[in-house]
This record gives sequence, structure tokens and C-alpha cells, in this order.
Amino acid sequence: MENRYGKLASWVYHLDKPIGRSFGDIEFYRDRLQNYSGPILEPAVGNGRVFIPLLEAGFQLEGFDASEDMLDYCRRECAARQLSPLLTFQTFSDFQATTTFDAIIMPAGSFQLVTQAKAAQDLLRKFHDLLAPGGSLILDIDHMKGLLEPSGAMRRWRVNERELLTLTSSSPEVDYANQTSFSCLRYEHWKDGALLTTEVDFFNLRWWGINELCLALKEAGFDNIEISGGYQHGKPPSNEDLIFSFEAQRRPSTNS
Repeated sequence: MENRYGKLASWVYHLDKPIGRSFGDIEFYRDRLQNYSGPILEPAVGNGRVFIPLLEAGFQLEGFDASEDMLDYCRRECAARQLSPLLTFQTFSDFQATTTFDAIIMPAGSFQLVTQAKAAQDLLRKFHDLLAPGGSLILDIDHMKGLLEPSGAMRRWRVNERELLTLTSSSPEVDYANQTSFSCLRYEHWKDGALLTTEVDFFNLRWWGINELCLALKEAGFDNIEISGGYQHGKPPSNEDLIFSFEAQRRPSTNS
């Protein structure tokens, strides 16, 4: 099943992770992109939580997402700030670009939304080919323990005095052979104690070993792979880190 962010899922995401809310990733990406003045691509741009602060910092970004509802939030927030980046509705499997990029970024573990190993490898090759010589791919993966821990608790977000959004998630079903987890997410919109709408999303993620992803990046043609733990550049990853960040480079051109 394909991951999707429908209307209620996107609304909850935007309330829970508004524009500029950082887990250390906005500062990390802003620092790592300092030497790039050309175009930068963010696949799975979502509501623009990271994308918009980087735009406001002066970077030349464009993005795409497979959820029109998420893109609506991103476009709305961009317009409110008088920003007009290129934002398109595309999926990982079929996206097209008309330019090469100095960098491609995938914060917050969005690369793990690609659950088939071959599709993920094909995507890495496509990213490599879309980068200018010397360009970098920077992406995050979650520590696998965060994907396997039981859930089941209800979370809630107050929209106003009369309205409430809730999310109940099942404990993940784990496929160890294929390194994936599957969860059922139930979103509900309440008003004055009455249930207005319900949305059920099926959510799949793939986890990666650190060495496994390094090998996949090399197979895709990347060099100079750096791995950092906890959004601290240069810090070797440890078991205490919840996020591992990879930075990999397309070989610079040898032509002078």
C-alpha cells in the first residue's frame, strides 16, 4: 500500500509540525548548504516545515510531494510570506526535473517512505544523475528502534474551543525479512463532542542499516560519504542518536 497524507493527516501534521519547528534539522541543513548557491531540490516537501525556513534564508529551492493536501499547506504558507517557489505534485517513482541541482535534501526520514529496496536504489541513482558534478545528496534515516516501538496511544490537537483532532495509531506490524513496518493510523475530527469525519491511513516505512545505506549510495555512484549522528555534523553516529544523517557527493567533473 502506498503512503499518503490525506486531508485530516495533513491537518494534523501541520498542527503538530508547523513551519519552522526544528528538531535540529533546519539548522543542520542550513549549515550544510552554505556552499551551494544553485538550485536545491526537496522531494517529499510536505507542508514546508524545513523548506520555507531555507527559502527565507536565501536558498534557491524547489520541491514536490505526492499529497495535494500537504502541498496546499506549503503553497499557502509560501504565499503568506510572499515566496513563490516551484512546487509540483509528483511521486518518487515518476518525478521529472528540468534542471540539475547543486543539492538534493530529504530531512526527517522521508527517504524511508520508499519501502521497496529496488525502488529505493533506483531513486538514489536518479538523485545522483540529477545532481551537478560536485553536488550533494543529504538525507536522514531514523534509528530503527523508533520504527519498531509499540504505539497505540491516542494523541489530540485542539483546533479551537469547539473542535478537536485525534490520532490513534496501531502498534507496528514488523516484517523483519523486508525491513519494513506497517501501521494503521486513524484520524478523527470532532466538534462539540460529535464526530464529524474519520480518515484511516496505512503507513509503511523501511529501516536501513548504516553500512547498508552507505553501500547503496556507492552503488548509485556517490563518493565522499559522511555520516553524522543527532544533527551534529562530524559526530560519529551512536546508539543514542535518534537520527543519522548521510551526505554523499557526485564526483566533480574532471574537465577543466
